[in-house]
Amino acid sequence: MIPGFIIIFFKFILAWWWVFLPFLLIRPFLFLYLWWRNEKWSEKQKYIMLEIKMPREVKKPFKAMEQVFAGWWMLYDPPDWWEKWIEGKYQLSMSIEIVSDGGEIHFYLYIPESARNFIESSIYSQYPDAEIFEVEDYTKDIPQYIPNDEWDLWGCDYELVKEDIYPIKTYPRFFEERGEVPEEKRVDPLAALLEGMAKLKPGEKIWVQFRLTPITNAENNYKDRAKSAIEKVLKKPQKPQPQPIIKEAIDILFFPSKKEEKKQEAYPPEVWILPPGEREKAFAIADKVSKVMFECGIRFLILGKKGIWNKANLKTVLSYFANFNTENLNAFKPWGKSITKVRKHKNLFLNILFYDALLFQKKRRIFKRYIQRLDYFFPKKGKTFILNIEELASMFHLVGKETVPAPEIQRIESKKAEPPPNLPG
Repeated sequence: MIPGFIIIFFKFILAWWWVFLPFLLIRPFLFLYLWWRNEKWSEKQKYIMLEIKMPREVKKPFKAMEQVFAGWWMLYDPPDWWEKWIEGKYQLSMSIEIVSDGGEIHFYLYIPESARNFIESSIYSQYPDAEIFEVEDYTKDIPQYIPNDEWDLWGCDYELVKEDIYPIKTYPRFFEERGEVPEEKRVDPLAALLEGMAKLKPGEKIWVQFRLTPITNAENNYKDRAKSAIEKVLKKPQKPQPQPIIKEAIDILFFPSKKEEKKQEAYPPEVWILPPGEREKAFAIADKVSKVMFECGIRFLILGKKGIWNKANLKTVLSYFANFNTENLNAFKPWGKSITKVRKHKNLFLNILFYDALLFQKKRRIFKRYIQRLDYFFPKKGKTFILNIEELASMFHLVGKETVPAPEIQRIESKKAEPPPNLPG
């Protein structure tokens, strides 16, 4: 026998289900609506690809590249309410890419066409001898559906080991910059990557991609997160909860020593003596969030025709990212969900039955997201994190021939010069 209240409940649901339907569908509706408006607005945005040819000598310190990234941050232009929900506008991003095609190394920028002037100006202001010119997208030179019968790949996105307000290792920790450090004395974290890329054989490719979106604390709340992390490192005591007046009076009259102990615990953390490692953490976090910030997504692919491409080339890229890892601050690691291999399933039968299909899907997804410069799980958020301009300048910068002598890097072999004033008109 079914209780009467259950029958009444089901009758109520059958009669009034339509009232609850809008509340259940509002979130998916808004998500799909915004996606549709974003797609419409995206169709109007034109992206172009620029290649940077480096000068033979680069004597500028790493600090110069920080200023370049600070200039690129001017891409920041968040939408207001009308632009977001009616026009479909969203914050535009850019991509910086290091590519080796059979050992020939290129530095590319994939940017909105509307941003070209200030992107180029930022580079020329610090590296006047560099050359920048528009090129075709290199990803269009190969089949657009990989893997296939002829082509194969391996790749992954990256994530940080700790919360992203902890910084990675940056150039001041590779060497101390004092003015213009002689090129040949620099310890350049890019050197190992570029030398490894230069050794690729014809038909082998390595693509490294940094997707950058300028942000502020309003979008990411990183300053508040940093403050909490610093207080945790310093073990700053929590503010005591207010006590009833009667209890405080009793404590003062009958337990004066207890009150004195509380005063001792309330000393500010500045007078505490911290171990050097903990002190370094606090200073490093504070320094990171004091600079201009980008939301970043990093991935790489190694690819080529079957029988030619070499999976062992991934060590070249893995070792490059390992340069920026520290034990007490932060470190990069491949993001498990994106790695082009199938995770072990509890059911061995499913693992065997669907292994090839699952592996194919993961490879196809990461390749498609790379050439479209999108998050791995687009339209949902993939693995992104914040990096400031010092961290980015450590990872991507112009290098001279003295630092990285690999001849396969595209360079300008002679300095640009003004024409002589006495030329006939």
